[in-house]
Formats: sequence, C-alpha cells, structure tokens
Amino acid sequence: MAYSNDYSTTSYGAQGGAGGGGFMPGSQNNDSPSAKRSYGKDTLRPVTIKQLTDAHHPHPDAEYFLIDGAECTQVTFVGQIRNISTQTTNVTYKLDDGTGIIEVKVWIDAEANSDEHDPNAKPKPTEQGYARVWGRLKAFNNKRHVGANIIRPLHDFNEIQYHLLEATAVHLHFTRGPPESLQQSKGSAPANGQANGGYNAGAQQQMGSGGAQLPAGCSMAAKKVYQTIRQTEQGHEGLHVQQIATAGHMDMAEVMRGGEELTNLGLIFTTVDEMTWALLEM
Repeated sequence: MAYSNDYSTTSYGAQGGAGGGGFMPGSQNNDSPSAKRSYGKDTLRPVTIKQLTDAHHPHPDAEYFLIDGAECTQVTFVGQIRNISTQTTNVTYKLDDGTGIIEVKVWIDAEANSDEHDPNAKPKPTEQGYARVWGRLKAFNNKRHVGANIIRPLHDFNEIQYHLLEATAVHLHFTRGPPESLQQSKGSAPANGQANGGYNAGAQQQMGSGGAQLPAGCSMAAKKVYQTIRQTEQGHEGLHVQQIATAGHMDMAEVMRGGEELTNLGLIFTTVDEMTWALLEM
C-alpha cells in the first residue's frame, strides 16, 4: 500500500467505480446536482474529522485543502450519526467520530427516490448508527461540511478501528516520511541532535528519560504521559487514563491534556475505549 499525494487505496465496499476509492474521475458532483467541475488530479485519503476541521487552504483562491501539507481532494471517514435532517434537495447528516463533528450533505436524486420502497434497496444510514462517508471537504459561509458522493451504514464495526489505523498510518507517512526512511534512520546515528528520517522539515527532537523521541515543543504533560505509557507494564490494550495518572503521579486534567496532544501528534491511539491508550510505536 503506497501513501503519496495520489493516495487511492481505500475501498471498504464503495460502490460506483473501479479502483481503490470506488470513484471514476469526473464522476463527483460539486456539492449540488447541477454544478460541474473538473479536477486534474484526484486523491482519496482516510482522515479523522479533526483533520478536516484543521485542514487549510494553501492560498485564498485555492479550491482544495491541505492536510499535513499534502493536497487533499476526496476524503473518507467513519463516524456515528448524531442527527439526520431531510430537506427538499438534500439530506444532511451530522457525524461524530470522537475527534470532532461535521455535517455531511447528500444531494437527493429525484429518480432514485422512486425506488425508496423497493424491498431490494440497500439499507440507509440511521440516527445513532455508524456510517462511512466518501466525499469532498467544502467551505461555505466560513462553515465546513463534506459533500458526499456515497454514505453507507457500517456492517462490520471492526471497520472503525481499521479506518483509524489507516488514517494514522497515512498521517505518519506525511509527517514523518515513508516507513523505509524511518527504518534506515534507525540504523544510523542522529547528527547534531536531529534524527535523519524523523519528523517533517527536520524538526529537532527531544529525548525522554526512557529513550523515546518527541517533537520539539511538546508540553511537559505530553512528555509525562508518553514516558508513563512507555515505562509502565501493560497488556496489548494499553493503559487506562486512571492507570496513567496513578503511575505518573499526575492529576486527570494533566493526563487528558497530554493525551490529547499525543493523539494529535499520532504518537498514541485509543484501544478498547476512548479512555485507554497505547503507544503507536513501542
């Protein structure tokens, strides 16, 4: 699986096209039934909602967003549907994936509505259920939403974890470099305090007492949480935040601040629940 600016290997049952993402170039709408738009180069990237809300335009007139410094046109993510609002022309879903909440708009096809009572029709997403979305990130009146090409309910809840792991892997690719460069850097000593294949733009890294490498500028709370997880005996599921607080002699507020920072950096991930964390690289 290759991660690059033309990332397109995610599938998970998308319908309507060939290849990884289930899309054919030029088949996507521009957030309305009649609008037409041509993209010279499409990408498909697994993301979290927080990455969508943190994405930015490279310049004021840009029609695409950057995530981790890489151009991103199409995205896919999973989340729980908190609300469904049906209008004349579209259905708006409000999705929550634990990192944030965003609206997803699906434009209504009048011809497709004639088959809504078909017993063979595919199941539709429901409130409080989980769904996967494929679409494009949009901004209108300073508010972001995703114009969806496809939204479908999840049948296998393992897909939630699969997606989060894949989104993390792609995030690490763009922020730290491909796995090959990291493996090569482990075989050579850092020069002038910098890791050869480390964080993007050659950011200087700080060494913790346990030999762990953290980006320069990490808060003390993040360092303490990271070192506690690394140095505390644990099972495959990692450590609960209360265990981290006890082992690291920290209060819960400090643990939560440090954990959020490490999650955003892609250094830890949740396991059995949102309050149990493990290091991405042990």
